[in-house]
Amino acid sequence: MAISEDQTAKILRYYHVEKWRVGTIARQLGVHHTTVDRALSKTGIVKQSRIKRGSIIDEYLPFILMTLEKFPKLTSSRLYDMVCERGYKGGPDHFRHLVSLHRPRKVPEAFHRLKTLPGDQAQVDWGHFGSVRIGNAERKLMAFVMVLSWSRQIFLRFYPDAGMASFLRGHVGAFEAWEGLPKVLLYDNLKSAVLERQGDAIRFHPTLLSLAGHYRYEPRPVAVARGNEKGRVERAIRYIRSNFFAARQWRDIDDLNAQADEWCWNKAAGRKCPEDKSMTVAEAYKRERSSLLPLPDDAFPTEDRLEVAVGKTPYVRFDLNDYSVPHEHVQKTVSVTATQHQVRILDGVEVIATHARTYDKSLQIEDPDHIESLTQIKRQARQHRGQNRLTKAVPLSNELLVRAGDRGDNLKPITSTLLVMLDTYGPQELEAAIAEALAEDVPHHNAVRLCLERRRDERDLPPPLPVKLPAIDRVRNLVVKTHALQGYDTINSKVHNKKVES
Repeated sequence: MAISEDQTAKILRYYHVEKWRVGTIARQLGVHHTTVDRALSKTGIVKQSRIKRGSIIDEYLPFILMTLEKFPKLTSSRLYDMVCERGYKGGPDHFRHLVSLHRPRKVPEAFHRLKTLPGDQAQVDWGHFGSVRIGNAERKLMAFVMVLSWSRQIFLRFYPDAGMASFLRGHVGAFEAWEGLPKVLLYDNLKSAVLERQGDAIRFHPTLLSLAGHYRYEPRPVAVARGNEKGRVERAIRYIRSNFFAARQWRDIDDLNAQADEWCWNKAAGRKCPEDKSMTVAEAYKRERSSLLPLPDDAFPTEDRLEVAVGKTPYVRFDLNDYSVPHEHVQKTVSVTATQHQVRILDGVEVIATHARTYDKSLQIEDPDHIESLTQIKRQARQHRGQNRLTKAVPLSNELLVRAGDRGDNLKPITSTLLVMLDTYGPQELEAAIAEALAEDVPHHNAVRLCLERRRDERDLPPPLPVKLPAIDRVRNLVVKTHALQGYDTINSKVHNKKVES
């Protein structure tokens, strides 16, 4: 706290003339006692050491200092328990305060200001910007940020995840936006970049090494706990949070990325370049552009790629959603490749389905042709099951269907009508009626119906009661053959004779 010359004069007068103590002077002037000490020391007066009162911790200080020297990160609560076991009677709060005065302090580390050359280096990192709601799904909103270390030109792209595919797309997008790339890219310990680290030994992700080989740059990790080595990208992320993202309105991620591109090339590029305050970031980038490595002829592939098993239904599960495939590929393993906006499904090298990608969840994305094809197959299958049941119960019906097909008749209504007649009249009556219809060379279900009704009228029988079977294929397709009833006539005659004899 700075004090005026008038207060300094008062301090000197009270101290020398009135013989006030430092604490009394501080209370009267409303300042801290260290302010009074500092004012006295500036005038060349060496303040006499205050008499310190004894403390119950004094006899334990040698043990405390020795323990802290050996275990500098030992907590005060654990140290308090150790001292209490040795007879300390004080309270934990006061003990924690006293230990903080004696705990060894880490010496602040000074850093050199890092300098880079144009086109030599860029820094890469992810920034987490909360979450975004897409339909029923809540996705993380991640920002891929790459900064050219010399010009401070920023590339910013938002994604609904921080997976390897998005990591690759961010790199390729930055290189294409800058029409080149630097010689070295610095990475923190990102999962997409570093798989394992033991001291200075680094094991990079093989996909990242393939990307670096394709574009001929050197991936380089920063040292552990050395945030200053990638301070440019960290400051860029803070700048993005405060200057771009705060209070921004956007419809979807595509709209947000369009606004981010405009901001990077205009507002962010118009600020002063930290390396040379005489020019803007945009002007520095123009100078750095000629020093960047050229792009290869083809871009690195950035699609999501995985193998997926198709179940009994014609769908594959990818990224929380189901995408339809032709029914011929059920119970197979297919490949899924996905860009940001499209999902392709392949059987070997053949593309069997293409869909628009969605980042919602629990949806069925269907191609109408896939569903219609399966529906037609199912209808034909039902017809074949009906024909199979009919020909098993009434073998002569097969000849009727063949002759009807030769005439060009539609077999579906004929089959369904004959099945109803089978359930109503039974197989023996139906076979006899079909035989009459074939004998008259009229292979049609109406001719069979007329024969059945005529046979019923000739025997003066009541109209048959149709049997309503349950809608279960296993029951409806079951063939039950009836047996001859002459045996029941024999039983009835025996019973009648016994009654007459009695």
